[in-house]
Amino acid sequence: MENALLKYAVIVAGGSGSRMGAEIPKQFLLLKDKPILWHTVQQFLKAYQDLQVILVLPSEFIGMGKDLLPQLSDPKRVQIIAGGSTRFDSVKKGLSLIDKKGVVFVHDGVRCLVSVDLIHRCYKQAVENGSAIPAVAATDSIRIIEADFNKVADRDKVRIIQTPQTFQTELLLPAFKLEYDPAFTDEASVIEAAGGKVILIEGEYNNIKITRPVDLLLAATILEEKNT
Repeated sequence: MENALLKYAVIVAGGSGSRMGAEIPKQFLLLKDKPILWHTVQQFLKAYQDLQVILVLPSEFIGMGKDLLPQLSDPKRVQIIAGGSTRFDSVKKGLSLIDKKGVVFVHDGVRCLVSVDLIHRCYKQAVENGSAIPAVAATDSIRIIEADFNKVADRDKVRIIQTPQTFQTELLLPAFKLEYDPAFTDEASVIEAAGGKVILIEGEYNNIKITRPVDLLLAATILEEKNT
């Protein structure tokens, strides 16, 4: 059965509010009267009734994370753990709470518009093929900078990578036993370094990562359109 495997969502929310010009981390800024992170966690809780959420936060904001729990639809399915100094370290700490075979979604805490449909599609492909990395085609012109010149790239061959990057535990957990490398920009790069295969899946253009004030405005508009 498709839903037989255990499901875990490691939601990494280690960012600061620097680009947003905020005093608190961006994941706790309000979007439609709820913290950005609330919207993110709720989507995963809604996607599967048997999914466990592992929320990875900066140690100094664990308290804010705990304050968020009572607002969620099913806080008993959410664990909180302190992250590390890099994304790799934070994901590794989240994975340390997983000791059973299953499927793991690793997701950016500020991608709060992820759809239940995308979560379902990532799960299905990961079950069948081991991994599922959401990606969308580039819509702008792309240029590659090399030394003292630059050249145009074929944007039809370029994909913008998103999350949730989704893997079977047998693939993901051993990969995160590697030593950290600055080249590890996401989970897919860790899997590749460990010799695993990365398989792309169609992402969603609305699945934006909120990093600047304009992103927050866009997210609010998208949510309003969904609710009308």
